Amino acid sequence: MAVYLDWNASAPMRPEAAEAFARAAVEIGNPASVHAAGRAVRAHVEKAREALAALVGVTPERVIFTGGGTEANALAVHGFGADAAISAVEHDAVAANLPDARRLPVDAQGRIDPVAADLAGAKLVAVMLANNETGVIQPVAEIARRAKAAGARVHCDAVQAAGKIRVDFDALGVDTLAVSAHKLGGPTGVGALIVREGVDVLPLWRGGGQEKGARAGTPNLPGIVAFGVAATIAARELDRWAALAAARDHVVNAVDSARVGTILYGADAPRLPNTLCLGLPGVPAHTQVMALDLAGFAVSAGAACSSGKIAPSKTLLAMGAGEGAGEAIRVSFGPATAPEELAAFAAAYAKFAAGRASARAA
Repeated sequence: MAVYLDWNASAPMRPEAAEAFARAAVEIGNPASVHAAGRAVRAHVEKAREALAALVGVTPERVIFTGGGTEANALAVHGFGADAAISAVEHDAVAANLPDARRLPVDAQGRIDPVAADLAGAKLVAVMLANNETGVIQPVAEIARRAKAAGARVHCDAVQAAGKIRVDFDALGVDTLAVSAHKLGGPTGVGALIVREGVDVLPLWRGGGQEKGARAGTPNLPGIVAFGVAATIAARELDRWAALAAARDHVVNAVDSARVGTILYGADAPRLPNTLCLGLPGVPAHTQVMALDLAGFAVSAGAACSSGKIAPSKTLLAMGAGEGAGEAIRVSFGPATAPEELAAFAAAYAKFAAGRASARAA
């Protein structure tokens, strides 16, 4: 079996979450029903809501369950259109829902300069906490402070950050924040939007009063229950994730020592402890992904949502990478990744890169 180094696409489901999912899947009752069976499953939903709230430092009533991180982002930005300003490196879950929004540029490290950012006239400012491709962490709290002073609502896509680094909703100062279950060891198809008290969101669709009228539809009981279990464990394991920074840097040092001309994007910025974006000049990203797959390592070219699309990374283009935007891979891992697996990857990557360099020189 290949060494799985694509945790940012989807983290392996925690066994405890899988067991909770299976138990909840055979529960009888609708959480909206008032009889005993309905009340019993409703209690499971509320327990999960408490777990999500604890993970990001809010009270449970601030949590709206959704069908995933993409839906949570879309719900948060719905209705703003051209009145929004978003970072140039936002995930398409935000950017595609705001095609006419003003783009806030980033520097060569992929970070917004809060002082230089033009927020004038924006009714919504959306900035992700951690980039899904580079792992670069944005100065969200400072941007939010300036945006609020300018009279804007602030949304933060924390899908890649939650469960990997500490996320404190109040400390960030945002109005809405999106999280996703499968990025922190829960199932796919379930997420949540955290909404500040007094802030209203415009529903994407109507048809029921679930989730305080913000998200119509019978809740995904097994997914929500498993999400809650995964969130509880993630909150306890933040120190284990922080320790991965050393392993990440060992990979970088091993590759650098091979002198194969690799570029580490976002190298001088704060980054997630588990993420590397490695560029290999002259070698298309999809070629690297396929070669490493054959060598037994599962990595990706940019965002998993865009895999299959042979196009340069919009994130790296915004960072000024030029042609290099189509020549980078993302390596992401977790606490279950063994040090020897990362060492083997570094060796395989260096061998492949050296081989390509020799072929070009011949």
